[in-house]
Parts: sequence; C-alpha cells; structure tokens
Amino acid sequence: MDYYLSKERLEELENELKELKTVARPKAAEQLKRAKEFGDLSENAEYIEARESRERVESRIENLEAILKGAKIIEKKIGHSNADVGSTVEVVRDGRPYAFTIVGSSEAKPEGGLISNESPLGHALLDRKVGDTVQVETPAGKVSYTITKIS
Repeated sequence: MDYYLSKERLEELENELKELKTVARPKAAEQLKRAKEFGDLSENAEYIEARESRERVESRIENLEAILKGAKIIEKKIGHSNADVGSTVEVVRDGRPYAFTIVGSSEAKPEGGLISNESPLGHALLDRKVGDTVQVETPAGKVSYTITKIS
C-alpha cells in the first residue's frame, strides 16, 4: 500500500520508530520482566498492564514499519496544471473561497485545510484542472466545488 508523506512527516515517523525501538521497547520488556517476578500471572495486574503496554509498542512499531515501507514522498510539481498529491487547490463553494492541500491520509487535518487524497473531496480533486467543477456527496447532499487555482 502507498502512503503519501511529506519529507517532514517521513522524518517524524522515522524518529518515532527509532524511539520506540531504542527506548520504549526495552522499557516495556523490562516492565514485563519485573511484573513476572511478582508471581501468579493470572491475577497479576502489573503483569497484565506491562503485557498490554508491550503489545501497544509492538503494534505501533509494526504499523510504522508498514507505513515507511510503502512511503512515497510528496513533491511539489512546478508548472503541473492538474491537481495531485501535494497540490494546494483553491476552490469556490457557494460563492465562498476555500483552499485545500491534498496530502496522504496520515497527514490529513481537515480543520487545517489538509485533506487526504483518499477523502471524497481529495479524491474528486485529483487530476482536475482550473475551471473544473467537482461534486462531492456529503451527509447533507451533493456539494459542488469549482477549482480556481492550483499551486
């Protein structure tokens, strides 16, 4: 699976993975080892908590490794006339202007104007050009967006 990431986000995830492997994983293993020393594991709350903590760390490591394996760096395409991942698309909806930057799903923050390429609006904007109108199905019905600028 492809994961579209900015260079900055890629670096953040690589740093998080390094931290998990070098700090969190050994810490979780040590907590688990200490908890086992308390005896009966079936009623040992410390053991159960330590085991769950280790499982969360391992799950996150596995998730990050999958993301990094499928990472594709978003690069701005200068002079590219069609919207793509990495493009900032200015649109008009109901006479009001909006600007959205199309990013990968792991970087999406709709409240900040960063929309996923997999979201209904992001997907509808992909490969479109200035002057195109796209319609997106929302819970309130279809909404039309007209593209005014792509950068």
